[in-house]
Amino acid sequence: MVIILMGVAGSGKTTVGEVLARRLGWHFYDADDFHSARNREKMHRGEPLTDGDRRPWLEALHQLISRCEGKDEQAVLACSALKQAYREQLTVGSREVRLVYLKGPAGLIARRLGARHGHFFNPALLQAQLEALEEPSDALTVDIAGTPEQVADAIIAGLHPTDAPD
Repeated sequence: MVIILMGVAGSGKTTVGEVLARRLGWHFYDADDFHSARNREKMHRGEPLTDGDRRPWLEALHQLISRCEGKDEQAVLACSALKQAYREQLTVGSREVRLVYLKGPAGLIARRLGARHGHFFNPALLQAQLEALEEPSDALTVDIAGTPEQVADAIIAGLHPTDAPD
C-alpha cells in the first residue's frame, strides 16, 4: 500500500509523513525531493507552478508509486496533490493507494509557514494553493490541529482501526 498525504504547504505532510512511516515501519518519500531546480526556483520567488511545470513532477511521482507497488513496498508519500486531475495522474493504474487529506484552518497553516526556515516554498504562495485546492471526496480527512504524533494516530486509526494506538 502507498499512502499519499495531501494538502497545502504547511499542513504537515512531511513532518506527519515521517512520523507515520516510522510508526508503520514503511518507507517515506517527500514529493518536494522530486521537483526540478526550475520549479524550486519559481516557488522560492513566489511564482505559482503551472500545470505544465507540474507534469514531469507528477509523472515521476506516478512512476515512484508504480515501483513501490511492483516491489510490494509499503510507503508514505507526502505530496500536495491539490487538484483531482493531479490525484488521478498519480494513481492511474494503481492497485492499492490510500489518500489522506491533511486539513486545517488557513490561519494555522500560515503561522506554520511563517515559522518554517530553510524551505524553498515561499509562504506568499499559500493563498494560490488554497485557491487551487480541490478538496477530495474519496480521502480520509484528518484535522492537523494536533501534534504530528496525534495526527499520525488519527491516520492509523482511520486506515487500520484495529491497529490504532491506545
